[in-house]
Amino acid sequence: MSAIGLLAMVLGGAMPAPPPPPPPPPANGCKVEQMAVLPVTMVGRRAMVAAKFGDRDARFILDSGAFYSTISRAAATEYGLRVDLLPLGFYVKGIGGESSAGYTVTNSFSLAGLKVPKVDFVVGGTDTGQTGLLGQNILGLADIEYDFPHGMVRLMKTTRCGHVGLAYWAQDKPVTMLPLIGEPESRFHPHTLATVLVNGVKVTAMFDSGAVSSLMTLAAAKRAGVTPASPGVEPDGYSTGLGSHHVSTWLATFDKIDVGGEAISHPRIRIGDTELGNADMLIGADFFLTHRLFVSNANHVMFVTYEGGPVFGLSPKHAYTSDGKLMDLTDKAADPKTAEEFSRRGAALMSNHRLTDALADFDKAIAMAPGEGRYYYQRATAHLANRQRDEGLTDLDKAIALMPGDVDARFTRAGIRLRARDRDGALADVKAADGVLAPSSDRRFALAAMYDELGQPEPALTNYDLWLKGHPEDAGRMAALNGRCWARGQLNRELDKALADCNAAVRMAPKNAAFLDSRALIRLRRGELALALADYDAALAANPREAWSLYARGITEAKLGQADKAKADRAAALAINPTLSERARRFGLEP
Repeated sequence: MSAIGLLAMVLGGAMPAPPPPPPPPPANGCKVEQMAVLPVTMVGRRAMVAAKFGDRDARFILDSGAFYSTISRAAATEYGLRVDLLPLGFYVKGIGGESSAGYTVTNSFSLAGLKVPKVDFVVGGTDTGQTGLLGQNILGLADIEYDFPHGMVRLMKTTRCGHVGLAYWAQDKPVTMLPLIGEPESRFHPHTLATVLVNGVKVTAMFDSGAVSSLMTLAAAKRAGVTPASPGVEPDGYSTGLGSHHVSTWLATFDKIDVGGEAISHPRIRIGDTELGNADMLIGADFFLTHRLFVSNANHVMFVTYEGGPVFGLSPKHAYTSDGKLMDLTDKAADPKTAEEFSRRGAALMSNHRLTDALADFDKAIAMAPGEGRYYYQRATAHLANRQRDEGLTDLDKAIALMPGDVDARFTRAGIRLRARDRDGALADVKAADGVLAPSSDRRFALAAMYDELGQPEPALTNYDLWLKGHPEDAGRMAALNGRCWARGQLNRELDKALADCNAAVRMAPKNAAFLDSRALIRLRRGELALALADYDAALAANPREAWSLYARGITEAKLGQADKAKADRAAALAINPTLSERARRFGLEP
């Protein structure tokens, strides 16, 4: 979308919006106008914005860290969009590395209820599980206020406000101010960058609403005196981003982080073996959920207030400025008035693990709009997070009755039914989801995994095929390749193709026990017993109590004439899971 096009749209008054916020006190003719409002609903730590392609619903992650609005190739296929090539050498880059890119242009896009003519998107990268990312070609074209605690993002226009504090909502709350890094005269602002202090060291931080949690590079952490070998630093798995790679991360405690004067002692921040372009650190959704930010691209400064809640791995009951002043955390915003406003605030509260308050807001949303299935689904997820299974299941039943084609609700109920050993009910929900998903949908990955868990390798294989076809550069490919290999192994079909898939997965993660176990099954099927045994040995070295690997190694050992070892492995496996003999018979590995 061109900046000119969107400015013309919002300034023309085409987008319905609530009354503008109170302007700051007049000073030197300062004028503040609200151009547009984007309602934001939190789904976990993702800020979601509703959109449409034609009459088909779409959901975008509001991502201030994305230089341009982006959709995956699979989403472009799903919505029937033509993808053209970008100039040779153009690529997109994220935490997970680089990805080739194309672009698409559409005249059917609408955002927050308004049809927008001629919108263009970069096409490429890892599928986000949503339609795409709403990036800085929209968010950075003017001033912007991020108000995630109350479910709103506002595009603003300021005139002659160079020396005016623009945190109009703050009243007597302390306001921190950060100068922005970049080109003041540039019309396009690809990132929101500012300098923060970590252990007293200057760090360039990108304020990235699309990052689920804050993350610092290893190089920046080292400058601040922290490495993966430092005392108290713990491995924290892997992160993925736009590219296809997985990044090793650790959780580290620092002495202090100072964000424009808001000082937090002993923050716990993830550090990662990655590069972030012109930034040393991403300040992510945990910060956006607990703060209200006014980014003045016109004046090259950002105003921030702390609204309360957990940030940087802490749940402070009080907050202080760097000079020791206690911050007032009282929420000065007016209470929600509509069902949708209660729904959005409830979602933000739930993201901050305030489940009792979130449930109260969802109750009010449902009381005001009892025919809206989405509110029942939100309340169901809150009940389930609060370990109220029966209440959650009741709400899921109501949500699905109102929205029979809602995949999220179907997946959630299928998971509950599966854990309750209601396999028929779970399979019915999975089949219902299968019937409404587009062939290229990112959700087909999860669907394939559910079919596999239900002992349905045939539809699992179909769905892995569909997903892999539409996701050539996705970070999830190695897991999907393993899933397809495993499905073929269960079916004893196309074993050459299965082995190729498993080999590719193992090359990407050589010590992954599940991948080695899948390849061992294929080698067992092919009669390559020594190679199968080596893979089972390696899988069990990584995960010694994996019952199926033990049992299948016993089958392999028996075929190799190692009777004592086979007996010991089978006994150990059956002590963990007595049903494995039935599984082996179902696979045709035993009579």
